[in-house]
Amino acid sequence: MPDLVIFDCDGVIVDSEIIAATVEAEMLAEAGVAIAAEDIMARYAGLTFRDILLSVERDAQVPLSASLLDRCHAEVDRRLATELNAIDGVERAIASAGERFCIASNSNADRIAMMLRKTGLADLFDGNIYSAFDVPNGKPKPAPDVFLHAARAMGAEPARTIVIEDSVHGVKAAKAAGMRVIGFTGGAHSWPGHADALTEAGAETVVRRHADVPATIEALMLWNEPV
Repeated sequence: MPDLVIFDCDGVIVDSEIIAATVEAEMLAEAGVAIAAEDIMARYAGLTFRDILLSVERDAQVPLSASLLDRCHAEVDRRLATELNAIDGVERAIASAGERFCIASNSNADRIAMMLRKTGLADLFDGNIYSAFDVPNGKPKPAPDVFLHAARAMGAEPARTIVIEDSVHGVKAAKAAGMRVIGFTGGAHSWPGHADALTEAGAETVVRRHADVPATIEALMLWNEPV
């Protein structure tokens, strides 16, 4: 087994990315920026909404109000609390991770806790949850900080850590941390070319179902030289 298996949360454990992208597209449309939820998912999945706003503002050359951030967070939380589901089969993937596994996410700790409670998964992680917002002087993905923080806290070697990620930015963060990455495309936000994008970002392999995670982890550990 690896020293540690790290799960991203949004789009890997819970099917939240499509909900967040839909809200973000609606809010941006109100602010005068026309961008489809599908484009947000393909281009910006895995980033904090603050970083999405900065990128959209730069690309569209349209100034955006800082109040948009708070309004969007509140609406996303409201919809997650009523609409969110776990991704099919995630309990089996978690069970296959051995004795040491955790979450490392760009979402804040309160939202992660709420999503895990909503989907009945909170007890599985026993508090081993790491948010980029709580890393001292840390930066969110695509920086590697939250992954390195999680590995230190869990007593794991980065080179013997496997990360399961659904976003290009998350894959790049894990690779920058010196970890091995399984790309995941089983969320409702997946798009044509998603698997290719994750591979190009550095994922060693990509799976579409959590049922494939156990065998994939085993295969990566047998083939124990990182690419």
